[in-house]
Amino acid sequence: MADGAMTATFLAVIGGASLLAVTARRLHPSDRLPSLEGWALADRSLGPVWTWFLLGGTIFTAYTFTAVPGLAYGNGAPAFFAVPYTVIVCPIAFVLLSRLWEVARKHGYITAADFVRGRYGSPSLALVVALTGILATMPYLALQLLGIRAVLTAGGVYPRGATGDLVMVALFAGLAVATYRHGLRAPTVISALKAVAVFVSLTAVTWLVLERLGGPGPVFDGAARRLGGPALLLSPAQQPAYATLALGSALALLMYPHVLTAGFAADGPRTLRKVSVALPAWTGLLALFGFLGIAALAAGVRAPKGGAEAAVPMLVDRLMPGPLAGLVFGAITVGALVPAAVMSIAAATSFVRNVYVEYVHPTATPKRQVRIAKAVSLTAKVGAVAFVFGLRDQDAINLQLLGGVWILQIFPAVAIGLFTGRLHPRALLAGWGAGMAAGTYLVVREGFSSIVPLGSGPLEIYAGLAALLLNLTVAVAGTAVLERLGVPRGADLTDLPSRLTVRRRPETGANRP
Repeated sequence: MADGAMTATFLAVIGGASLLAVTARRLHPSDRLPSLEGWALADRSLGPVWTWFLLGGTIFTAYTFTAVPGLAYGNGAPAFFAVPYTVIVCPIAFVLLSRLWEVARKHGYITAADFVRGRYGSPSLALVVALTGILATMPYLALQLLGIRAVLTAGGVYPRGATGDLVMVALFAGLAVATYRHGLRAPTVISALKAVAVFVSLTAVTWLVLERLGGPGPVFDGAARRLGGPALLLSPAQQPAYATLALGSALALLMYPHVLTAGFAADGPRTLRKVSVALPAWTGLLALFGFLGIAALAAGVRAPKGGAEAAVPMLVDRLMPGPLAGLVFGAITVGALVPAAVMSIAAATSFVRNVYVEYVHPTATPKRQVRIAKAVSLTAKVGAVAFVFGLRDQDAINLQLLGGVWILQIFPAVAIGLFTGRLHPRALLAGWGAGMAAGTYLVVREGFSSIVPLGSGPLEIYAGLAALLLNLTVAVAGTAVLERLGVPRGADLTDLPSRLTVRRRPETGANRP
């Protein structure tokens, strides 16, 4: 059961987040008429500091901060794939986000599907991109609630039964109201509190753990004994799975609607490049969370069967004084509210722009679009709460694993489309279908494991990357066939080059003959 000091600190952090959400309107207040760009993207007005808070707070979710140490607690070294994966994201974001922002700002695009619609002139391709994004985002949104529940249960703050459910609803209700009223500005201001609380609390927790357990050497030695020694190091057989999972996850991350929404809210490509350079600070934070999973092993924490994500909260509850434990639990809870809000906004925006306006009400006014987006955003949050209460935790985790494989299949249309328009939209549709079917089959066949065997040998790789390779093969081959048949394309409205171009450096005297 939680002590009074821990509960008081926890409530103070949550109360601070609520107060910040109320002040969201003051963040770059706009006198413009209501518009989806204003509600969903904060009028594209966020500078480098706010963008760093928002983008980092959106990418590094509360479930990530519990799942990675939980995986380290249960499996050792493979859990740390998240560290290189989030490092790989930074140079990709440096290039992709800034270039996509420029095109989106020039043409008024708000979603990735908007860009695909303009680039290929294909409503069908834009629709599957939007629906794939929504489909992959919804279980991810539910996982934020699971992360909150795991943390609060381990800390004794989450009562059993209906009372605990009411606590969860109350936490989410304040976020839902703030997001409904202020759009992306609400999670933006809360993300500042998330960053401060998580960085401060995690630094303090890591220092105390090292002090009480005798330093990093005893921590790793103790964990190695409990795992059986080699589990703290990758075996040669694990390395292909580790590498492909890190690469595939990095490519997939920037395709999620909530990440692109946070990026589109920046005030320019220069801001996004600065933020991409500074994002590794969040990666260091993630590495420390992974280390705490190892420390939980060394400390002899016994997480419930099937609930390894509770290992670090249990470690904090055991070793930390009440106020510090409350700060950690509050920080992780706030850490879930930020991405959950951005995910609901991104899913609602994709629905309005690429389904409602495209197929239901093409003449909808900006004011009506905002009204529909608010309603869909609220519905998404209610659906996530119902999902968590109505289904097993493992169901949400399985769907999120599939979501990572699914979202990777829009990479050719979005990311490759930024640099070349040579791929035919119908071939991209065929590639998307092949990748979705193959990726889903591979994951389900292995019992919802995203690591699958390659052929009949011992080699294992990430299912999403294998499906992406099939996707690209079908797209390239299909493009060649359709071009030979003379099948027309849609109009390209983006003013981007139709094919990759190589910029030659001007010849210098030393290079001339």
